[in-house]
Amino acid sequence: MSPLSVLSVASECWPLVKTGGLADVVGALPAAVAPHDVAMTAFIPGYPAVLRALERKRTVHRYASLLGAPARILACRHEDRPLLVLDAPAYFDRDGGPYSDAMGRDWLDNGLRFAALAKAAADIASGQAGVKPFDVLHAHDWQAGLAPAYLVYTQDPSTRPASVMTIHNMAFQGYFGADFFHRLELPPTAWSIDGVEYHGGVGMLKAGLMLADAITTVSPGYAEEIRKPEFGMGLEGLINGRQDRLSGIVNGIDTREWNARTDPALPAHYSAETLEDRAANKRAVEAAFGLEPGNGPLFTVISRLTWQKGMDVLLEVLDHLVGLGGRLALLGTGDSAIEAGLHAAAARHPGRIGIRIGYDEPLAHLMQGGCDAILIPSRFEPCGLTQLYGLAYGCVPVVARTGGLGDTVVDANVAALAAGAATGIQFSPVSYEGLSDAITRTVRLFADRETWVQIQRSGMLTDFSWAKSGRAYAALYRRLKEHA
Repeated sequence: MSPLSVLSVASECWPLVKTGGLADVVGALPAAVAPHDVAMTAFIPGYPAVLRALERKRTVHRYASLLGAPARILACRHEDRPLLVLDAPAYFDRDGGPYSDAMGRDWLDNGLRFAALAKAAADIASGQAGVKPFDVLHAHDWQAGLAPAYLVYTQDPSTRPASVMTIHNMAFQGYFGADFFHRLELPPTAWSIDGVEYHGGVGMLKAGLMLADAITTVSPGYAEEIRKPEFGMGLEGLINGRQDRLSGIVNGIDTREWNARTDPALPAHYSAETLEDRAANKRAVEAAFGLEPGNGPLFTVISRLTWQKGMDVLLEVLDHLVGLGGRLALLGTGDSAIEAGLHAAAARHPGRIGIRIGYDEPLAHLMQGGCDAILIPSRFEPCGLTQLYGLAYGCVPVVARTGGLGDTVVDANVAALAAGAATGIQFSPVSYEGLSDAITRTVRLFADRETWVQIQRSGMLTDFSWAKSGRAYAALYRRLKEHA
């Protein structure tokens, strides 16, 4: 019997293109489901960097007009996995990032760019674009949200594959005005509350949630949260109406890329049994950020600098953190006012707070491998990966009690410490009092070396590989195929 075939469509995929955790998930899923007799092919846009990185590409299908622009589907292999790429220069051959120009301004045609990706995905999955049809189409986030709609409205119901819509972050929905509908080449019947219409415009994520055969989020906790108004972002009614199709599957991490025993970004390798070797990495972080060497707790933040991530609250507690003897190394980019506030804090506390604006993958690895604790004060967090990297590297997560953070970190309360099960510190609410109290708890726990090492080791020995999650996705795909 041939493996179940799945087409995974997304706007980014590590290591070819990445702006956040979505890329890590899409890049890791094919290997995660392969042991369960699932053959997954990723389908991504042909950004310039992607096309430059790929060799031996062959054209399997051409469009004279894909929503108004010529395009072709390229097939190749990358890291020994099959990959399909949408080469559409009018949509993707431009300088800047996947979603915005070099100045950080969103591309004005983002809706059309990713609608084209979704339409091509539906054609590919249905066997209409030069490759064999797939059993399941798996769409990720709003950029792929129209793919289930194109399956429903443009493909033969007797042969179309099943579909899954995964929400990585409900806050980003891909909403465009009513005029946009006429560029999508969908039939008039698609313009309805049961189709792609949403508040008088086109809701790309909403369309996927309404029309996919299954909905997943990236943690069980977030699957519950998005049923409530404070997290559902206006779509909680739809989610509650389809709760029988909803499930939460926690993300894993790629233990080949994130392995403290072998990571080339670390000056010193170590394991849960040789945590003392992390000291050399701590010295390297101090040097990289111009921090005074010391034995007190070195906190880190690796994050988008936004309100969602609680970075405004972080600004409020930095004086408290330093006053307790802590230091901070921060890597991130985002809101200009938050960036300015961080620079001001670094100026107030030279040698105690170090800031790097931007993103640097090897430096992020070093920070996880050398810092003592990672602060993640997110107001909402569908799953989060930085806390999983922290657990794997003995960088103790200090997290808000929300979404995947609450699902993956065991708070160091009295019972958990006594049982040897604690892996981090949870707090609530995301406020000055909540975060400052959590930092105080962290400093006290750090001062008790035996307890701190126990917390580190418990985190490092937790299995957050893709093994369990890959099994859950494979089971979902198989159920969909059986009931198609």
